[in-house]
Amino acid sequence: MDKNFEDNEDNADRVSSIASGWGVTDLRTLSAETFANIGMPGVVYIRSVKAGELAAELGEAFTAEIDVPADTVLYAVHAANGQRMAVLDDRDAAFAGARQYELEPLSVH
Repeated sequence: MDKNFEDNEDNADRVSSIASGWGVTDLRTLSAETFANIGMPGVVYIRSVKAGELAAELGEAFTAEIDVPADTVLYAVHAANGQRMAVLDDRDAAFAGARQYELEPLSVH
């Protein structure tokens, strides 16, 4: 076996045995919620979504309030944990709104 490979394997074992600072010794055991919130409280994700997708997800609450064609592109702002925070009809407005609240917007494709 290659000596460099053995050294890297030993280092990986040592690193995984050191506490991560998040209460676990192996980052692979983090819950999805904890992982989503690590170092990301000031980050939001903006992605395009069709109005029809939102209507299907939200049902009557969406269609009763908003009358837009199903193929209209909207922009959803999501927290790092995936929770939708807002939906806007303009991408620039979604980014500006996030920055207004001192959040760092990132585009998701």
